[in-house]
Amino acid sequence: MNRFAQQLAARRITLQRSALVTLQINLGRRCNQACRHCHVDAAPWRTEMMEADTAARIADWIRQHRPPVVDLTGGAPELNAHFRFLVETARSTGARVMDRCNLTILEEDGFGWLADFLAANAVEVIASLPCYLEENVRRQRGDGVFAKSITALRRLNALGYGTRLPLHLVYNPIGPTLPPPQAELEADYKEALARDHGIVFTRLFTITNQPIARFAEDLRRQHRWDEYLDLLTTSFNPATVEGLMCRNTLSVGWRGELFDCDFNQMLGLQLRNGHPLHLWDVTPADLAGRGIQTGAHCLACTAAAGSSCTGAVIDPDLDL
Repeated sequence: MNRFAQQLAARRITLQRSALVTLQINLGRRCNQACRHCHVDAAPWRTEMMEADTAARIADWIRQHRPPVVDLTGGAPELNAHFRFLVETARSTGARVMDRCNLTILEEDGFGWLADFLAANAVEVIASLPCYLEENVRRQRGDGVFAKSITALRRLNALGYGTRLPLHLVYNPIGPTLPPPQAELEADYKEALARDHGIVFTRLFTITNQPIARFAEDLRRQHRWDEYLDLLTTSFNPATVEGLMCRNTLSVGWRGELFDCDFNQMLGLQLRNGHPLHLWDVTPADLAGRGIQTGAHCLACTAAAGSSCTGAVIDPDLDL
């Protein structure tokens, strides 16, 4: 029994899927960056990308089952040739569409169309900006990333993002620590970005670093793996379990395969029913009540105020 399962068992908690809300689709692992904290292990040299036939089958599923939310991720999802097709398909069904954008993609050659396209389709932008200080961003994401991110945010602001359209920023700790309280850090971000750069945004999401992929490699290289797992374990908060994203989100891989969450996807923990399942093998009704696959990494989602793809799971001001 893994450490997370032990925490659930000790409290007699059963973790099961509820009704589907969010269909999260990974369009591939190619990215124009190679960030140290990236749990996808994405990079410019990755070749795994969703192909046309898979995108078409997913689009058919979206039209038939009409999930309330379609969340597009990667890598840099915009690098996939079928990104626009999936956005337009999901929007045509009335879905709320999210784009997990690293910001710098807006400044890449050949992507001058992207900001206008996102705004024209009212796509909700969830943008990674691990700090409002340039040096901290450089340490995590490399030289020049902060300046490009600021330029991209200004471009989005000019199109109404942060005011008329939702623009959310994402914070990840630089090292093996938990994020600070989300509301407090959001206030700091808003003050600093408005004061120093004239930038506005909607909300800040704090996400705990997952002990997988590159971040796990760093922990082991620094001999801090046990320390970090102990921190996550001792910070386990049972109040977060009800709001875990794996309960109402379905993660779809670049080949159409299914997972309970994006983190399970990166660990290859695929949904099965005697054989590996793909999106076109199931309906939303098939998933409700199904048990969720877990591992020690799930402790990152339940530590302190919790962590999900939309930030803290519970009010960070509550007594934990």
